Amino acid sequence: MTMQVVSLVGAFLILIAYAGIQRTWLKPQSKLYALLNLVGSLLLLWVAVNDRRMGFILLEALWALVSIPPLLRAQGERANA
Repeated sequence: MTMQVVSLVGAFLILIAYAGIQRTWLKPQSKLYALLNLVGSLLLLWVAVNDRRMGFILLEALWALVSIPPLLRAQGERANA
């Protein structure tokens, strides 16, 4: 049951990010967009590792890695401002 809740929360976070882009509530460069994707993908990665689903492990690990650079750029821009 716990894994189902975690997977639903992870999927929901990624879908919120996607909907935010589609509805122009968020910009692809925004920190919130990257953070929603990162947290959502890490939750789904945890579920995939627990279930030993290699395809999903690869997908979610790469999704999380792709979400990190925009967060680091946003943090660096804030430090330079």
